[in-house]
Amino acid sequence: MMPGMRPADAYGAAATRAPGTGRLSATYIGPDGSRLPLTSAHQGYWTLAEGVSGLGAAPVALATDPHPRGGVRLRHVRPTARSIVWPLRVWGADHQQFVNRWRQLATAFTRTLREGPGVLELARPDGGRRQIRVRYQDGFDGLGLATTGLVADSAVLTLLCEDPYWYDPEPVQESRVPAVGRDFLAPYPSVSSSLVLGSTTVHNPGDVVAWPEWGITGPASLVTFEHEDTGGHFALDPAAAGGTLAPHDRVVVTTDPPRVRAYTATVQTVDLGEATEGTIVIVFEGAGAVDADGEERTPAIAHDADADAVQAALQALPSVADGDVTVSGGPLPAVVTLTWTGRYLGTNVPEVRVEPTGLTGGTVSVRTTAAGGSHNWVGALNWPDAELWPLEAGRNAVSFQLAGSGPSSQVDMSFHARYETA
Repeated sequence: MMPGMRPADAYGAAATRAPGTGRLSATYIGPDGSRLPLTSAHQGYWTLAEGVSGLGAAPVALATDPHPRGGVRLRHVRPTARSIVWPLRVWGADHQQFVNRWRQLATAFTRTLREGPGVLELARPDGGRRQIRVRYQDGFDGLGLATTGLVADSAVLTLLCEDPYWYDPEPVQESRVPAVGRDFLAPYPSVSSSLVLGSTTVHNPGDVVAWPEWGITGPASLVTFEHEDTGGHFALDPAAAGGTLAPHDRVVVTTDPPRVRAYTATVQTVDLGEATEGTIVIVFEGAGAVDADGEERTPAIAHDADADAVQAALQALPSVADGDVTVSGGPLPAVVTLTWTGRYLGTNVPEVRVEPTGLTGGTVSVRTTAAGGSHNWVGALNWPDAELWPLEAGRNAVSFQLAGSGPSSQVDMSFHARYETA
């Protein structure tokens, strides 16, 4: 190294080469979402590519039985945890800079033992990315190697991957809404009330099974999903959990880990009685309200405004985006109904307040008719027969039934494809 030259000048490419992967760049994402580039020496540390290992096919344990004619028969294949070895070189222009960088890295990796796994992300020149969840195992001891003119040392990290498979950070997503008499979009058919839908094909581009997450937006009285190739199926009955899947309410079924969560909407009504003139302002206490008192006020709304006008006034507020509220009923002064969805779905939205100006012949009445919240609906599954099935690699024949659907019903599916190698 030339005198005065930093390691960033000598090695400073933001990518490296690793066994079995070719040229790539690497980033570590901590449990808190912080991102640390690992292949750019400009950060004060860089990857020693010749020591990287553990990026190939997932390790497995094979269970065998002796074969009477000699040899064995394979009985079971079980993927096991993966270990990735990732050497880092850390340098500093002086002792304090080196120590600060060393401590920063050590904290970033070891916090995975207390706060949950981090993520190792590898990116290719073509823009493709794969990730794997990691926990620190050992290696932040330093090798004590001498370096001329700089304070530096190397750490050879061992990272434990509880799930040995890499995954695509960009999910495969599909969404279906009601339609009559035709498929809405491939590969899923449209949703029709109380109709068992024909088979459709879902393609999993990964090497191994993927675990989908299903989202169902109401109304629906019974939902059934079936994997026609394997026979796996499960049904969701809101009544079994003591609830209903009303319009705009949503339930999310996670297949791995098994989890069912229902998110219900806050519903409020505004009634101006027999008002014949005047205006009102709706006062909303929302997330991130910009007023000093934590409240936001709509523009003036006419006493005879229709539902669309009331909805537009609410969506003009800084804390209310398109899709956060649906207004129905009316027109004023008759009752209008505010259904809080979007970012407010699953939360108990504070009741709005109405401030009248020059309101004649009417009385303002505001009521909360349904409190929003989040509920554990695992009991809504058809236990013990429920099987929260995965998607096999390649083509999957899938069908589902949505009984009691309506105009706002929707079915969404999302999964991350998983791969053997980086």
